[in-house]
Amino acid sequence: MNDAMDKARGRLKEIAGKVTGHERLEAEGRTDRAKATIRQKAKSVRHRAGGVMDSLKRDRS
Repeated sequence: MNDAMDKARGRLKEIAGKVTGHERLEAEGRTDRAKATIRQKAKSVRHRAGGVMDSLKRDRS
């Protein structure tokens, strides 16, 4: 699944947990959202690092 879907699914779990009073489901939702956010940020860092590496290679040529 993509990160946006994981975030949405996590948010739904969190809301369902709050509504039903199910603390574990609520915690799972928060965890799912956090994991998706971390994955998004890691992808962004890798993408930026790739851009820096490309620009360094061009400067050396």
